[in-house]
Amino acid sequence: MSPPSSPATSEEPGPLSARSAVTIAAAVRAGAVRAVDVIADALDRIERIDPALSAFAEVWDERARAWARAVDARIGAGERPPLAGVPIGVKGRGGLRTAAPLLVAGCVPVGATSVPGPGTPWQTWGAGRYGRTVNPWRADRTPGGSSAGSAAAVGAGLVPLATGNDGAGSVRVPAAWCGVVGLKATNGRFPTADSTGLMAPGVLARSAADAAAYWAVVSADAPSPAPCSPSPSAGASAPAALWSPDLGFACPDPEVVAVAHAAAVRLHEAGVVRLVKAGDAFRLDDPAPAWLALRGSEAGLSPEAAGRLRAGNDRRLAALFRRTHLLLTPTAPTPPHGHEGPGERYSTALTWAFNLSGHPAISIPAGFGPDGCPVGLQLVAVHGREAALLAVAEAAEGPLGPWTAATCVRI
Repeated sequence: MSPPSSPATSEEPGPLSARSAVTIAAAVRAGAVRAVDVIADALDRIERIDPALSAFAEVWDERARAWARAVDARIGAGERPPLAGVPIGVKGRGGLRTAAPLLVAGCVPVGATSVPGPGTPWQTWGAGRYGRTVNPWRADRTPGGSSAGSAAAVGAGLVPLATGNDGAGSVRVPAAWCGVVGLKATNGRFPTADSTGLMAPGVLARSAADAAAYWAVVSADAPSPAPCSPSPSAGASAPAALWSPDLGFACPDPEVVAVAHAAAVRLHEAGVVRLVKAGDAFRLDDPAPAWLALRGSEAGLSPEAAGRLRAGNDRRLAALFRRTHLLLTPTAPTPPHGHEGPGERYSTALTWAFNLSGHPAISIPAGFGPDGCPVGLQLVAVHGREAALLAVAEAAEGPLGPWTAATCVRI
């Protein structure tokens, strides 16, 4: 998974806080390590590495240590929280408001991760304590956004989990560009302050197992998914998947498409998915005008035209998911851009269709482009089927992995 010039960091052994969330929680629950020691290690790594990375807008040193002591007290009282002692970053200074289930599960927030500064166009930067947030694989590139600091912190191994939210690709694009897993939940499954309904919560993680552990916690009290149509090809051992390089309208870079497609083929060859032919090429209408209309942009369509575009894409997706389980695409159409700006193409070109349609989607590491930056593979599933996405992502770690943290040597 790592470029030849950048040896990866092994999760086992290694710094406590750089291990997987599942490993940390099991050790804390068993009494093999204390939460306070995990958090002390995480805070030390942040102090040493974050001046170059600038992934955090705030670090909550004393509060984190107090939360960790409370977790150790719960363990001493016989409790076994599922994510005991796991250090997490929370997106933005207001991120704690939505992190309550994670604290109940034993997570320890260590700080607020960076988000774009005021006036930043297209949410592809982050502004942390030390300036601009950099990509942990190449400091001259952006980590993507708007969950910029969360992706960078996870990608650099500062924390195993960080929260995000995704209104157009704000979890999936930075996950792709930082070489981590990024899950966007089904729109509408959780309460949101976003009146447009485009925003959904998500998580950044270095492994699908860690993302699944997050999902088990946050989805415990969420509404169950509605019954869906019968599974296509129910007798097949691997879920049917359709590959689309561009959704019929985008213009992704050939190098990005090649890496993502090669990953999809490896998953097919390993029996993780079963690639199927589309017959006619699968095509959506470009969702940008409808998305912009919902956000009140003058560049958007009229409400009536936006509604027609959205309904047409919804019909095409419904027809697709009646005959296949998954849709696979590159996550972003380009590699991470430099700090000077994104150029003319939207980094969200392949992601925001599924904020409009509401489908759950996950970005997993697919490999590396010629520039040494990570490339993501996006998997989209039927509404409410996050668990199925996570199961495929976990199975993908064999043929595509191991998925590891950036070494930070380049920073």
